[in-house]
Amino acid sequence: MTRGGRPKDNDAPERRCIVTGETGGKAGLVRFVVGPEGEVFPDLAEKLPGRGMWVTAGRAEIETAVRKGLFSRAAKAQVKAPQDLADRVEAGLAQRVVELVSLTRKAGRAVAGFEKVKDWLAAGRAKVLLQASDGSERGKGKLWTPEGGRWFGCLTASELGLSFGRASVIHGALAPGGLTDKVIRDASRLNGLRGHVGSRSAGEDSGTE
Repeated sequence: MTRGGRPKDNDAPERRCIVTGETGGKAGLVRFVVGPEGEVFPDLAEKLPGRGMWVTAGRAEIETAVRKGLFSRAAKAQVKAPQDLADRVEAGLAQRVVELVSLTRKAGRAVAGFEKVKDWLAAGRAKVLLQASDGSERGKGKLWTPEGGRWFGCLTASELGLSFGRASVIHGALAPGGLTDKVIRDASRLNGLRGHVGSRSAGEDSGTE
């Protein structure tokens, strides 16, 4: 059993957060490695060589790891963790989400604009609803989380616009399959760095059509 009382998924790799001490799936954690000069780097793609150190994907947890020297403790050596490490992780995750949504769009599996998104939701074609964090709450409340899918509000209108080749976008939708699961993973982690926004699953909506 996990600490939350849920059965473990034996097929999902688990890692221990060096800040909280809790063990969980990699999807909720950020991997860090130490570079040749002894500086800590975020390994968001989880492909860099070296022993990984894992921290819960939250600004408070990363800042605590830096402030308390927990990276040195985990590495069993004196390492340098930059004071703006949480900012670097946030910027890196935002870039990854923007790029993944862009690739999803180019594959024909994403649409933007209120009417197109609404049509996809009504037809059951969407798995993810993306809405700009700085968009009108009244307008965003007219759309709903896809059945069995997710909603994210972790990107600004300009960031979401970059994904769709426009100056700004308020509403976007992604189809199941392809890179959508990777978007869900990185957007979930980005939410932890941008604590003023969130995500939700179907059934948690406050707004209706």
